Amino acid sequence: MWILAGESTPSIQDMRILLAAQFLKAICACVLMSILVAGLWPFHAPRNDVSWLSGGSGLVFGKDGSIVSANSFEVDPARDGDSCSLEIWLKPARLDSGMILAFYRANGDVVPFSLRQYQSGLVLARPSQSDVREKDEVYVGEVFDASDPVLVTITSNRTSTAIYADGRLLKRVSSFVGLGRDLTGQLVIGNAPTTPYTWSGELKGLAIYDRELTETEIAKSPADWTIAGRPDSSEREALVARYLFDEGQGRVVRNRVDAATDLLIPERFFVLHPQFLERPWDEFRPSWSYCKDVGINIFGFVPLGFFFSAYFAAILKTRRAIWLTVALGLAVSLTIEILQSFLPTRDSGMTDLITNTLGTAMGATLYVWGEKRRWFARVRSSFDRLGFRSVD
Repeated sequence: MWILAGESTPSIQDMRILLAAQFLKAICACVLMSILVAGLWPFHAPRNDVSWLSGGSGLVFGKDGSIVSANSFEVDPARDGDSCSLEIWLKPARLDSGMILAFYRANGDVVPFSLRQYQSGLVLARPSQSDVREKDEVYVGEVFDASDPVLVTITSNRTSTAIYADGRLLKRVSSFVGLGRDLTGQLVIGNAPTTPYTWSGELKGLAIYDRELTETEIAKSPADWTIAGRPDSSEREALVARYLFDEGQGRVVRNRVDAATDLLIPERFFVLHPQFLERPWDEFRPSWSYCKDVGINIFGFVPLGFFFSAYFAAILKTRRAIWLTVALGLAVSLTIEILQSFLPTRDSGMTDLITNTLGTAMGATLYVWGEKRRWFARVRSSFDRLGFRSVD
């Protein structure tokens, strides 16, 4: 607690200063509590926002929705392992960004292939062939218009990978080849396997092949899916998976080829393998929401830096108030990041640790700047006159 040194009966002015000191302590407590609530809300895993599409086949993915295969996909040893095809019939809720699907291998903690939306386009990604810590990516623009479902077809062999939309070739690349061995592992749809990066929209069909589809088959696919609701089985060999999403109820989407890789719809939202203190370059997302989050993390800790610097310097008379405040900001941020690793709607990353500490330093610097301009000289001298000292 705090007592006054030298005076037995404080004056009215002194009582006002005492109240101001208590008010500053209360502000610090409120700022700290607000940061903890903002960083850890909603304190639990929300309900999985995945529902069956009414009036047709398909699933609707909301803000926090994700599904996962019951088991991992493996390479068929009878095939060459390089050629493959993937068809996905979907409609985004908006022209934004999010992870549509990704494969994850627990052995090695690797995401061998992912497909995500970026505004009106698609991004195909996999670990770099030269350095698994880096990513090789292919961007294909003008795929979605947010009004009609689109059938995306991706085919790959040893020499090239091609991306089609409704049977129309959009892009062919020779630097991103042999995806057959990458479409392996546990399949996650609607979210990234290691961090919350959700996609919202309708998913109406998905098929995976252990070979490259022909141009004739690709041209025929839009009619097969939109009219018949499925590709012609008599013409489609080497099917690895086919999901029609026509169950209409329940928590299982059947793979019509192999029940071992049925898709499961958990009751609660999840991240398959959450990261702890993910590296900044892995967290980076080329989107407005990422930039907004960085700004919020910086400026959200400015009040902590400002008010705790004032408390440490003016009331506790700490000589190194600024460094103590920055250390407090780092400790609070680290605590939040540790706890966030247990919350599927939050991601534990080093970017937040850096930006939060930076925000704390900015707030502390703002207090020092005000001190130099004697903004707080009257209050500081009043505390000095009262002779605050701590009592254990």
